[in-house]
Amino acid sequence: MLRKAAEDVRYLVDRGYPKESAVRFVSDHYRLHEEQRFVLSRIVVATQTAQLRRKKAVLAEALQRKDVIVDGYNILISIESLLGGMPVYSCDDGFLRDTRGIFRSYRTSDLTAPAIQEILNLLAKSNPSSVVILLDQQISMSGRLAALLREMMATIGLPGTARTARDVDHQLKSSRAIVATADGNIIDAAERVIDIPREIARRRGSPIEVL
Repeated sequence: MLRKAAEDVRYLVDRGYPKESAVRFVSDHYRLHEEQRFVLSRIVVATQTAQLRRKKAVLAEALQRKDVIVDGYNILISIESLLGGMPVYSCDDGFLRDTRGIFRSYRTSDLTAPAIQEILNLLAKSNPSSVVILLDQQISMSGRLAALLREMMATIGLPGTARTARDVDHQLKSSRAIVATADGNIIDAAERVIDIPREIARRRGSPIEVL
């Protein structure tokens, strides 16, 4: 049923209907519960937008001797979902997204340190010139998490830093570096984007949901 609902939402958004309205209309028709509605809102992307985003995507090999800026919580939450066996979807624009919807209420867990290690190891192996990891200052304990990231980066010799900011989205959108994110609005503004969750999922052989 969810797959059929996704097809219907795609049909509507490709014909100019606002996605929010299309998701609500289709979800009401199929009597989907809140979690399923959220999945639809995450995975469906208008075809034209999806094509433009796919053209911006680069592989990890493209990071060599390049500057990279990371949407910290966006990437971290998805990797925690991967490691925890929670659903992660391959969306219409080719990017992986989790569907937990916990951004503002994020709290560290037993999955946090292993997820960070996965992210930093992938970046280190890609040999970038520098890496900046941004964390939203508004989220509790971000300063402490940034300090942990800096410590772990130093331990493995990954050049760069991690810091908090109140305007993370703006900094990501205006950066000329390669951006690591799955946030659609940021992808639309960026020049080049790397999907770190997809890279890690591919290397680990993690299951990915497709609708």
